[in-house]
Amino acid sequence: MTEIIAYAQLRGIRVVPEFDLPGHATSWAVSHPELASGPGPYAIERHWGVFDPVLDPTNEALYQLLDDFLGEMAGLFPDACIHIGGDENNGKQWNANPRLQAFIREHGLNDNAGLQAYFNRRVAAILLRHGKTLMGWDEILHPGLPKDAIIQSWRGPGAIAAAAQQGYRGILSSGYYLDLMHPADEYYLNDPLPATTTLTAGEQQKIAGGEATMWSEWVTPEAIDSRIWPRAAAIAERLWSPREVRDVGDMYRRLALISVRLDETGLLQERNREPMLRRLAGDRATPAELLSLRTLVDIVEPVKDYRRGALQPEAIQSTPLVSLVDCARPDSAAARAFTEMVDQFLFQTGDLDRALAAKIIRQLDAWNSAGRSVAGGQARKTPTLRDAVGVAQALADISVVGRDAVEVLLSGHAPDRDWVNTRSGTLARADELGSAAVEFPILSPLKLLLAAAAEQDRRSTLAPKAWRQYLHTVTFPAEPPTP
Repeated sequence: MTEIIAYAQLRGIRVVPEFDLPGHATSWAVSHPELASGPGPYAIERHWGVFDPVLDPTNEALYQLLDDFLGEMAGLFPDACIHIGGDENNGKQWNANPRLQAFIREHGLNDNAGLQAYFNRRVAAILLRHGKTLMGWDEILHPGLPKDAIIQSWRGPGAIAAAAQQGYRGILSSGYYLDLMHPADEYYLNDPLPATTTLTAGEQQKIAGGEATMWSEWVTPEAIDSRIWPRAAAIAERLWSPREVRDVGDMYRRLALISVRLDETGLLQERNREPMLRRLAGDRATPAELLSLRTLVDIVEPVKDYRRGALQPEAIQSTPLVSLVDCARPDSAAARAFTEMVDQFLFQTGDLDRALAAKIIRQLDAWNSAGRSVAGGQARKTPTLRDAVGVAQALADISVVGRDAVEVLLSGHAPDRDWVNTRSGTLARADELGSAAVEFPILSPLKLLLAAAAEQDRRSTLAPKAWRQYLHTVTFPAEPPTP
């Protein structure tokens, strides 16, 4: 750890340790069950989630241990702050413990939130004795929290603004969770101080910035760089730039160049890709089969937010992360290029561009071929590709839908309702790929193509902007159109 700290200091980087208290406390309860709020027994968790164990704030022995432990950590970490977590205490053990509930009543703490506030004040005093400032997640913000405490917000700009209004410094993490697999433009457009802020100039000074978070449930040393880079560079520019800097197209242009330069410095988001693909394809894969698999991997993305845990509930910490979803990367460049082509094709003024239509069809045909190759041959002889069969077949199927839609648009004749319904069903099925835990970012432009084919009689009656608005309303009723 001292080597990491020294390495960071030479590069102007602060290392702030986080020791989660009083929740996220399973390991504390395993080593010191007498300090937990429930009777146990306790064991180290190997699954993911928010668990019940929480420390007992009424036990004076807990504060003796924390004084020793945090004192040792204060000597190891030179930074002014120590992060105590403070989040996701579900309260189950506190609610079930009559002694703790009696303590809450006797001390006028009102509820579990008051008990956690009591705990925070005690820990803040310990840190102060060791020359450190308390830092924690939104949940530590309770009446009586020392004003020098720093709030890290996972709840969003509104929560961090509320902390600033109460005089606390804050850091925004919400909207910068790299592990949730969102595209770079979402992070790029997320500002800790949005243009709509109502904070005064003094309150705005309390917002220290933001943090790109990379939680580690679904990563290995082999794959982690592909989950961080290059999207973290977009967050860096956001946090170092005026909020008026919002050119997403130029951001993506430069992000591709940055990724190459990061690769040259030794990061592994690009160079680990081929070994992972070769292992996924199996030893007997031909160059053509590798190309088909690479094409499939390039056009899918890992599911977003916390869906993978729901789709793969059997996974534990020792589950090998070597499947299709682990090779796939967030924010597919191939999907963005296709989306731009479809947007230009559908919303240009004048007649449809037949040369552009041909380019779209060639891309769809290539995806169809790759999907059929993986689903029809590779996956049957390679056990590691078994969960890719449905994904590959879905790629082949939706590519045909896109091709059909383009051809109908070029014909100038709107299809009947059965034609539309059959193809809508194909796209809908591709939206539910189950335990493979990947998704197709090209579904949105494909749905637009299908809707445009079905509604093409309206195109000639509407101005370009109105046509865009109408088509988006038909296709995505709850979403605003992309300008």
